Amino acid sequence: MQHTGSEGNALQLMPKVQRMRLHDTLVGHLRRFIVEGVLEAGKKLNERELCETLAISRTPLREALKVLAAEGLIELSPNRGATVYRMSEVELRETFELMSGLEAFSGELACERITGAEIDEIKALHYAMLAYRAQNDLAGYYSRNQAIHDKINEAARNATLRQMYVAINWRLQALRFRSNFQTPKWDRAIDDHEQMLEALDARDGKKLSAILRRHLLEKRDAVLQVQTSEAESSATFRV
Repeated sequence: MQHTGSEGNALQLMPKVQRMRLHDTLVGHLRRFIVEGVLEAGKKLNERELCETLAISRTPLREALKVLAAEGLIELSPNRGATVYRMSEVELRETFELMSGLEAFSGELACERITGAEIDEIKALHYAMLAYRAQNDLAGYYSRNQAIHDKINEAARNATLRQMYVAINWRLQALRFRSNFQTPKWDRAIDDHEQMLEALDARDGKKLSAILRRHLLEKRDAVLQVQTSEAESSATFRV
């Protein structure tokens, strides 16, 4: 039996839709692996191992790696293959400085444009974040933490700012995740988020802007501290 008309067209599109879903899912999995440190900065990726782990062929994997390379998460080399990108200290400092400005501007605009429903959604994310903190679930805590920052950026309703924010944020997420490994840093971040909610409720753009800028610069300092400690531990181990 032959398929004609709209039914035939729909069947022709199905493989493309499935490939798109696989592509998006695969990119999402690899991003999460990088953010949560499963794939560490500087690590050379083993394509065969990843294909076996994810039950995929090399073609979709390589397509996904190209996307991550464009986002600055992966470094592709004709000779070395794919490596998780490692920022230099200078690049790290400069990128966090830029992100602090983007977050601050997002907060200022969000206080002018956010709706009550959006604030309620952010509050719900905050309470979910507290629940994950109580369970010592860093991955769950971090995903809600980042969702709050993301919602504030979306509430700014500035498409150009949004584009820049997303591009820069992908490059910093793994570092921001690692900065929460110590319990006091979790709790300090929660205090900051409670102050963010107060500023949003009051529609106080200047206050929220200042909190977000300080919050990001403190993240930068925490990341630098972690990297320094790791470098010292590595040097001691080699000796």
